[in-house]
Order: sequence, then C-alpha cells, then structure tokens
Amino acid sequence: MPIYEYRCKKCGHEFEQLVIGQDCPACPECESKEVCRLMSCCGFVSKGAGGQTITSSASASSCSGCSASSCAGCGH
Repeated sequence: MPIYEYRCKKCGHEFEQLVIGQDCPACPECESKEVCRLMSCCGFVSKGAGGQTITSSASASSCSGCSASSCAGCGH
C-alpha cells in the first residue's frame, strides 16, 4: 500500500497519507476532500563496483519538510 503526498486545494496544507485502493483522503487540517496528489521523488543508495556508494540525485537533495541533506538524516 503506497504512501502518497497531497496538497489541500482549500487551505494549502501538504500531508502524506497511506492510501488503500481508490480512497480519497481528507485534509487533516480542514477536513476538505478537495486535495491533489503531488509528484513524489524517490531515491536510492546502492553499493557499486568496489564498494562505492552510489546515491540517486533525488535522495541527495533535501526535501521541503526538513533541513537534512537526505531523508535518512531526518527519518522520512
């Protein structure tokens, strides 16, 4: 079951929600069902030849939710 990111069209609040099937979440701030799904970045860390760490560019940049340099740094 995927976790999607949403933005409320009514109040502008951004949130994440675990979605089952075709469920449409409500905003946790104002309870509006008028939300749009945001494009999410994904990243990975892999061990390359010779044990080098390879990091995707998406995970190397900081997310809008914190000031850490990667999601591993802030726990997201």
